[in-house]
Amino acid sequence: MPSDSADEQSQEPIEILLVEPNPGDSRLFTESFKDAKIVNNLHVVSDGEAALDFVNQRDDYADRPRPDLILLEPRLPGKSGMEVLAELNNEPAFSAIPIVILTSSETEEDIAKSHGLDADQYIQKPVEPDEFIDFVQSVEEFWLAIVHQSAPNN
Repeated sequence: MPSDSADEQSQEPIEILLVEPNPGDSRLFTESFKDAKIVNNLHVVSDGEAALDFVNQRDDYADRPRPDLILLEPRLPGKSGMEVLAELNNEPAFSAIPIVILTSSETEEDIAKSHGLDADQYIQKPVEPDEFIDFVQSVEEFWLAIVHQSAPNN
């Protein structure tokens, strides 16, 4: 029986890189992703330099997998999320990695776009713990849309 390649792809773990400086939010993200039905490996870093090291698989992250999806908080210590986004956008080797900017408001999305930086998606960051479930579902819907778009037509 022929199988649907998009379904096969969606069953493989998604390597998600969360770039989030707030330890409390990181914990809520991690717990919410564990509770979700989406199959994933969530990796967390807390600043822009670590994010770039992770994506480039260098230094402490040399043995880590390249992420399939990046969730990026724009306000980071040191190198900002917008600087990370700009570096990733300028590197052809990373152009296939979808980047979701975690905004706290529509203003942040407008600021990013005004700097000529365009992420694949902007999702409003949850404020309350029970909103994290909706957030994870938004990420899953975005990921499934990417998988279906990139699946070859039979």
